[in-house]
Amino acid sequence: MRIQLLALLCCIQTLVAQQNKDSIATKQLSEVIVSSTRIDLPLQENARTIQIISKETIRQSGVTTVADLLQQVAGIDIRRRGIAGIQADLYIRGGSFDQTLLLIDGVKLDNAQTGHHSMNLALPLEVIERIEIVKGPAARVFGQNAFTGAINIVTKSAIESRGVMTYQAGSYGQINAELTLGSSNEKAGIIAHYTRKTAEGYRYNTDFTNEQVFLKGEFNKDKLPIAFIATFSERKFGANGFYALPSYADQYEETQGSLVAFSSRISTNNWLFKPRIYWRRGQDEYIFVRSNPAIYRNLHITHKVGASLDASNTNKLGTTGLGVDVARVSIASNNLGDRDRIMTTLFAEHRFALAENLLDLTPGIALTNYTDFGTQFFPGIDIGYRLNDKMRLYANVGYTYRIPTFTDLYYSDPTTLGNADLKPEEALTTELGWRWKQNRFELTTAVFHRAAENLIDYVRASEDGRFEATNIRKVNTVGLEFEANTQFTIGQQDQQLTLGYTYLNDDVKEIDLAFSRYSINSLRHHLTFNYRGSITKNLRGNIAIKHAERPLQDPYQVVDLGIQWQLKDLLLSFSANNILNEVYSESNLVPMPLGNGLLGLQVTF
Repeated sequence: MRIQLLALLCCIQTLVAQQNKDSIATKQLSEVIVSSTRIDLPLQENARTIQIISKETIRQSGVTTVADLLQQVAGIDIRRRGIAGIQADLYIRGGSFDQTLLLIDGVKLDNAQTGHHSMNLALPLEVIERIEIVKGPAARVFGQNAFTGAINIVTKSAIESRGVMTYQAGSYGQINAELTLGSSNEKAGIIAHYTRKTAEGYRYNTDFTNEQVFLKGEFNKDKLPIAFIATFSERKFGANGFYALPSYADQYEETQGSLVAFSSRISTNNWLFKPRIYWRRGQDEYIFVRSNPAIYRNLHITHKVGASLDASNTNKLGTTGLGVDVARVSIASNNLGDRDRIMTTLFAEHRFALAENLLDLTPGIALTNYTDFGTQFFPGIDIGYRLNDKMRLYANVGYTYRIPTFTDLYYSDPTTLGNADLKPEEALTTELGWRWKQNRFELTTAVFHRAAENLIDYVRASEDGRFEATNIRKVNTVGLEFEANTQFTIGQQDQQLTLGYTYLNDDVKEIDLAFSRYSINSLRHHLTFNYRGSITKNLRGNIAIKHAERPLQDPYQVVDLGIQWQLKDLLLSFSANNILNEVYSESNLVPMPLGNGLLGLQVTF
């Protein structure tokens, strides 16, 4: 694996050297303003490890879902159970799916039942402007669940044309159909999208039907702007071996997720206000034996209704960021019962610019009150130092946490028991990073340490007993990661190479019990390589390579290829996944499909 890494680094170094040698005319990439934080800052001025996936990168990636896109980023562990992102869990830097927060346009999508359903509301790629990835402790910025990081999906304000229609067909009986319509002017804009994906399945009981609707409108742009988004996703799928033992082949699941949100952005004097109201609904029906629901069936319906206000003020001392978020979450479940909690969070931070703007300090704190867990405090500080116009050092320290889900607290079946006396999971995380950007080359490196305690494990005192949720684990995680990105030109055709690597080492403190369910199976070594480029004026190609090593299974390498041919308003595409027929699994020993492909036609009108 080290040989592969060195070879790819040499490749990037050679290409950059050739770029300088030939004096290729380059253009500076437009500076991205990171909107998921309370204080809007350009990416290069942030004192955190933040990665941006642009709409151009999304368009060239050759993938069809957010899950498949994110698994190409080092440090993000997307544990999929099959094709087309039918079910996937989101992990950052070794944290669990309950310790990672997903947002859409700044709206937090945490689910009171379980973080296992976070990706159910991931949007169609056609409506996404960019994806902001924040790694490291983020509780003081986003609140609970941002234990190891957060991902914010930023939607488009308008589409470049009035309509886009896509049809794809491929392996395992896959049929994907999408339609996007939109219109925009100086005062208003609207985007509407519909997706339907079906497949017969790549093995027994893995068929699925996915449908998703998305609507976004922006009005009164020239005065008091008002934006709303509404999305609904429904998934029905055979869940062969998805839960418990892999031999349970007849499981079945249906999930629904919906979100409605209204927001605005108001500037006055030195103040910027971002008010927002939102409602998120989730539904999960699980059937142990698909043909006979009477054997065992769970049905959970969750709601989250909230309002938030973020504000920032530019003053003589720097920039002050303030925020308040109030939300009520509830669940109605035949297993977990009827539960609810109210969460009130206050945020405050201030960015000091010192030493003629070479040094910046941003201390901050979040204070959250829960009706069932009392009040929690989460301080942190970000420090940045600009070495020169191209290089920047940064460091951050933060205290982060996770409140147990209703599943942790109240779940009950013949083998598993929740625990209403659980405490929040806690961690202190430190990070040191370096960012270098020169022309069209950018390199980011970071080292980090996370000391976590009160982690929830399921343990039992005897072989015949039930596993019960308990705050018993302590884990120290150290890690190293970097990402190198270069853009260059061959002839007159633009090319892009991205290389990423993450190393994690989890020191799991042993417990004095013989029977435990807890196992950490983080990506110890995670290497990603992506090439996207133009072959001719109308022909583009992409290659994605992923090398993964986990402590509890053999390493594996996955190679995906794609090609796109543009002819005026027609786009013909072909993607081939796992072309080396690698045998591997990402979650619960569920085997991922061997080589498979999709042929697609997109019409713009």
